[in-house]
Amino acid sequence: MGLLIPLETGGFEAPGVSSFDFPPPFPNVPWLDKYMLQALLSLVIVLAFWLIMARKNKLVPTKGQYIGETAYFFVRNGIARDMLGHDFRRYLPLLIALFSFILVNNLFGVFPLTLLPTFAHVGWAYGLAGLVWIVYNAAGIGRHGPWGYLKRTCLPSGVPWYMWWLIIPLEFISNIIVRPITLSLRLFANMFAGHLLVLVFVLGGEYLLFESTSFVNKFFGAVSLVFSMAIFALELFVQSLQAFIFTVLTAQYISSAIAEEH
Repeated sequence: MGLLIPLETGGFEAPGVSSFDFPPPFPNVPWLDKYMLQALLSLVIVLAFWLIMARKNKLVPTKGQYIGETAYFFVRNGIARDMLGHDFRRYLPLLIALFSFILVNNLFGVFPLTLLPTFAHVGWAYGLAGLVWIVYNAAGIGRHGPWGYLKRTCLPSGVPWYMWWLIIPLEFISNIIVRPITLSLRLFANMFAGHLLVLVFVLGGEYLLFESTSFVNKFFGAVSLVFSMAIFALELFVQSLQAFIFTVLTAQYISSAIAEEH
């Protein structure tokens, strides 16, 4: 990681924002950094998984087919159908793709060969939230037309006319501007903070255990390394939960955009 420096030059340097900066593996192609490579790899993994799961399905499912069906029904029944009702089939491929893509990229944070969640880079979280913003607004415009969608989004039914001056800008800011920002920052902040916490325990524990001469420091360094395993387990839960939350909120935003009344 390059964060442990000799004692005589200043001691331990705590992990920070710079810990997430990696030189591109191909200097002549600066945009092809580690985050991009992970995203491309996740795309291959997700496509391969669902293509394999869709082949040669049997009435009595095999173990592999059972895994695929469990993942499919989890998104279909637990997210799409519950949130979107009879319109769920139109948006089900998007929700499955979102959940799969986010989950794989989050799990890169605990995979030994990567140890970095892709969405710890805020640009990727903004990009994905921007895609969701386009989808739910396009769905609303397609259902109600531009003026009808804007009216339903900014002016809930039953609001008295003398409150319009306050409600319309608040609803516009909340539904059009704030939603993609909070959606992206929620994903980014959880991935960034979780990975930074892992770095603190692992690198701090390693430093105390191997660089310190004090027995007490070595003891707590060992404790820190052991405790980091619990942090990894917590991260595994948070990474899965954030993929679920992002997908649920996407379905909710689409449902709100195509609903007849707000």
